[in-house]
Amino acid sequence: MKNVPNILTICRIFMAILVMAIILYADMTSQLVRFVACGIFLLASVTDFFDGFIARRYGAQSRFGEVFDPLADKMLVLGAFIALLVSGLASPWAVFLIFSREFFITGLRAVVATHHVNISADLLGKIKSVAQYWAIGCLILQVLPHFWNQLFLWLAVLLTIISGINYVRSYFRAFQ
Repeated sequence: MKNVPNILTICRIFMAILVMAIILYADMTSQLVRFVACGIFLLASVTDFFDGFIARRYGAQSRFGEVFDPLADKMLVLGAFIALLVSGLASPWAVFLIFSREFFITGLRAVVATHHVNISADLLGKIKSVAQYWAIGCLILQVLPHFWNQLFLWLAVLLTIISGINYVRSYFRAFQ
């Protein structure tokens, strides 16, 4: 059980690449292709939950997981958003705002790590992740009307920004 979380993290990285390749190079007008891409994306998203759950439950936390789990999460989400942007299925502004928040928070995490302080993901961060996963799934599948896909995308952007502000507040509280 000790290596399962790290294996799930590595699998998520490979699934992120696969999802991006399918969206960019497969025939996304095919409902089957969209279903396969979304299925792989959702499977990868589920590994985000289970790697952390298993690591905590069985005491299998590792430095590798601590570093690569959030990177794998970003590769999955940002890779999907890049592919959706290039395919014309996601707004450039939405993708820019999500990328900006993710890079900014990654930078803050690096600063925090130099001070040996850990600011863990909170409930708002987890809700943000679910909202991003949901928006990406909707954008890949394209089964809802355009309005709903865009609404879910912009809701994910809003939650992304709010959780980023919350993380910055946690950062300043940790250093007061």
